[in-house]
Amino acid sequence: MKMQKHITILGGGAWGTALAVLTATLGHHTHIYAREKKTAKEINNRHRNSRYLPDISLPDTIRATADPQKALAAADIVLAVIPSQAFGAALEQLASFVPAKAPLVLCNKGIEETSGRFMSDVVQDILPYHPLATLSGPSFARDVAKGLPAAVTLASRDNSLAHDLAHLLSGRNFRCYASTDLIGVEIGGALKNVLALTAGVAAGLKIGASAQAALVTRGFTELRRIGITLGSKPETMTGLAVLGDIVLTCSSPQSRNYTYGVALGASQPLTDLPLAEGVATALVAARLCEKHGIDAPIIDTIAAILSDKMHVEDAMQTLITRPVKFED
Repeated sequence: MKMQKHITILGGGAWGTALAVLTATLGHHTHIYAREKKTAKEINNRHRNSRYLPDISLPDTIRATADPQKALAAADIVLAVIPSQAFGAALEQLASFVPAKAPLVLCNKGIEETSGRFMSDVVQDILPYHPLATLSGPSFARDVAKGLPAAVTLASRDNSLAHDLAHLLSGRNFRCYASTDLIGVEIGGALKNVLALTAGVAAGLKIGASAQAALVTRGFTELRRIGITLGSKPETMTGLAVLGDIVLTCSSPQSRNYTYGVALGASQPLTDLPLAEGVATALVAARLCEKHGIDAPIIDTIAAILSDKMHVEDAMQTLITRPVKFED
C-alpha cells in the first residue's frame, strides 16, 4: 500500500485538475492552488471544474484554495502545472511558501520565450538546490481524469528521487517510468508541441497524410539532434517523453497545438482558440537552434510562419521540396 502524502498542485486548469483526480484516487491528500477564487469554490462545493473539465466529477477529497500559503503549508510534494510562459513570474511569488524539502515536479512543458530558459532553469534561478523532477509523456488531461490507461516518464537528476516519485504517482491505470535524463524529458515535452503545430498545419492545408507523416518524422529527427546537442540520452528520444508524446499530440484533435495548427493551415480565426504552448516555444526554439548551430528547417519554418515572415502555403511547399540527400 502506498504511503499517503500531502500533494499540492499549482494550477487549476485541465491538466492540474486531472493530476488532482489522479493523486486523490491514489489516496494522497490533494490540494489545488487555483488563482481564481471562483474555480476553487466550485471544486470545493460542487466537485467540478466546469471551465476546463466540465464532464468530470471530481473526488470530494480534493480541496482547492486561492491562498498559496494555505495550499502549500503541509505539502510533501508540489506539482507545478502553471503554463510555461507565466511560470517564472508565478514562482517568484510562490517561492517563499514552497517547503524546502518538498520536491517540485514540473508538469508544464515549454521554454520561456523571453529568456530561453527551460522550466528547470527557471526553478534553479529562483529556488536553487531545491529537489526537482519533471513529468512528461503521452497523456491527455481528460483521459487521465477519466482513469483511462496512460504511461509517462518521471525524471530527476537524483535517481532515488525519480524512483520514489514514480512509485508514489503510479496507479493501476497510470504508470510512471523513472529516468535521470531531466533535460531530455524537458526537451521532448517542449518541442513536441512545435511538431504538433506542424502536423496540424499540414492537416489544415489538406496536403495529405503522407506529407504529414514525412513532416513529423523529419521533425523528430530535428528534435533528436537538439536533444543530443544539449546533453540528452539517445534512449530518451525514442521513449515515452519524446517519441510517445509526438505520436499522441501530432495525430489528435484533443491536442491544442495540433488544433491550432489546423486552424493556421486552413486560414481560420485563431483568437478564440485555447492556449497552444507550441506557439511561443517555436520562436524560442528557432533561436536556440541558431545559437547552437543545429540544422532545424521544420522548426525554423514554423517560427517563420508564426512571426509572419512566410506564408503558410509557401512555407510548406519549401519544406516538401527540400534538396534530396541521404537520410540522417
